[in-house]
Parts: sequence; structure tokens; C-alpha cells
Amino acid sequence: MIWGSWKIIACVGSLSMLLSADVSGCTKSASIDGNVAHTTQLSLEQLHHQAQGITVKVMSTEFLGSGIILGKQGTVYTVLTNAHVLRAGKSPYRIQTVDGRTHPANLLPKVRFGKHDLALLQFQSIGNDYRVAALGYSPTEGDEVFATGFPFDQEELVDKGFTFTKGKVLLVLHKALEGGYQLGYTNELAKGMSGGPLLNRRGEVVGINGMHAYPLWDAPSVFIDGLQAEENLHQKIIRLSWAVPIDKVVRMMPANSSPQLRQTD
Repeated sequence: MIWGSWKIIACVGSLSMLLSADVSGCTKSASIDGNVAHTTQLSLEQLHHQAQGITVKVMSTEFLGSGIILGKQGTVYTVLTNAHVLRAGKSPYRIQTVDGRTHPANLLPKVRFGKHDLALLQFQSIGNDYRVAALGYSPTEGDEVFATGFPFDQEELVDKGFTFTKGKVLLVLHKALEGGYQLGYTNELAKGMSGGPLLNRRGEVVGINGMHAYPLWDAPSVFIDGLQAEENLHQKIIRLSWAVPIDKVVRMMPANSSPQLRQTD
């Protein structure tokens, strides 16, 4: 345990409090003002501010990718990221927050996401109050979305800083691809943005970024059940960036939990 005597908070063990806005005194639910989630569209400036507050860097000895502050219990924060981000490095992991502070982080190994490319980390911060993501339902084709994260140029070893891109959803698959990827959108993703949030215009997280368009190898598109997509669909898939829907995270919470997504206007 990195943090010595303190332990994973009991109410986070079931994860019922991580995503629910109705649990009093346990987990905060983020919004643009820190108290009440917006149900109306935000300006681009507000969206950028919202996204920057909930998006973190995930690191080991070097930079690995991005993550989303998903919940808070006292001084303990829970971060959602891609499993493949953590596989790119070794523990101990670290989280860098919007204020530039770096916090030791632990993986939550008992939380199982099956074949979905997801993982949870926790870090502790005393005296700092960080924004927590508000969650929204999966978008539909044609919806405007915003992808954020921290791209990193491996060849030049350059950290490009926080990035906020605008686009729209072009394809929502009836059956997820490997890793649980189901939302295809036009926003450009770069290496390092994996694990960052995909937001709607209300500033709610609707997906977790994880696959960029035009992979280096034109391998067949494979669904989570092992079947391959037909060639016409494959050609559409490789032209888009991909995210895991946030409602998949909610559905994979333990059976006794009751997490809630924000209702859509």
C-alpha cells in the first residue's frame, strides 16, 4: 500500500456511491459550479473549464495516458481510465491533477470490467478539492461531443498539454468492439488521450476515449464476442475515434449498487 495506514474507503468497495448523486455524505457529483449539475448546454469556455477540472494525467515512471475523476469519498478520489493505459507502464502509478500536483495512486484490483478496456485507480489528497465528473447517457448518432486528454509525442518526447477537441458521433454500434468500444466519433484522438472523457454539450461524461482513427495496421475490426465486422462496416470503423459508453461502466457496477446517470432534457 503506497499510502501507509489509510485504506480503501468502505463505501467505495461496493462502488454504489461512486456514480450516484443521491448518496448523502459520501461522493460528490460534479457540475460546472461544483454543486448542481447543469441540464442546459454550456458555452465552449464553460465546457473547456469543466473538462480541464475532471481530466487527469495517469503516470508511472513516465507519462501513460489520461483519466477521469469519477468519485470522491472524504479525501480519497477515484479515477477511471483505460486498462491498456496501465498496461503501458508498471506500478506504482501516479495521478497529476489540474493544479499540477502529483499524487501516488493505487489500482483497485477487485473491480472487474470483464473484456472492457477499463480500470479504476484511487489517490488521496488532503486540503485540495477537485472536481468530480457528472455522467450522462450514451449519445446518439449526430450528437455533438467533445474529447479531452493529454496527447504525448513519443518520437519527440513532447507533452502537448491539455487538449479539447470538438466533433460529433457518426456511428453507435449495436454490438461493442473488443474492449467495449461502441461510440464512433469524428474528434481527433492522439496517443496519450486514452482514458480521457468524451463529453456532451452539458458537460456530462458520455464515454471514455480509447481508440484513434486510422490505426497503423489495418487489422480486421473484431467485436467483443470474437466475430469480425463485415468489410463495409470495417472501413467505417477505422475512419473514426472510439469510446466506451459511460453507461456500460454504470451497468458493470456490483449488483447491489444503484448508480445513476443524468436524465437528458
